[in-house]
Amino acid sequence: MELTEKHKTLIEKIGVALEQKGQRPAAARIIGLLYVADTPELTFDEVCEALLLSKSATSNALSFLLQNDMLEYITHCGDRKRYFRLKMANWQDEFVKQMQNITGFNELLQQVLETRTSSTPEYNTKIKELSSFLDYVSGRLPQLMQDWKNKEKNLAA
Repeated sequence: MELTEKHKTLIEKIGVALEQKGQRPAAARIIGLLYVADTPELTFDEVCEALLLSKSATSNALSFLLQNDMLEYITHCGDRKRYFRLKMANWQDEFVKQMQNITGFNELLQQVLETRTSSTPEYNTKIKELSSFLDYVSGRLPQLMQDWKNKEKNLAA
């Protein structure tokens, strides 16, 4: 698979962005590659070749991504290769789950506020603001998703 310099740069930018969110470097680059590649499915060898990763690094990263439900693979009749692709079908569920994890942190913040000393009012206020914002986002998320779905439906019509 031939990647242009623009593709390589974009893969690297995606990789760095995902690393900053805690993703492993090789796994982050594989995700970037699968977003950028001309075909939505790539073989193990194509991933190795495109990213200049060792077979071991590629195998570990693909296993990690499969185990974490970020990738899936398909096979083609008569072909022993596995074709890896991003799990795009469940992006909405994954987004909601990530938002719930973020907003669920608010329960811990509430416990923190109960145990905080009153001698740090400015700091406590910042925690309260964060907690209030997380409450707001959590409450608005279902309507936000519905508004987006309605917008998409209207655009398709």
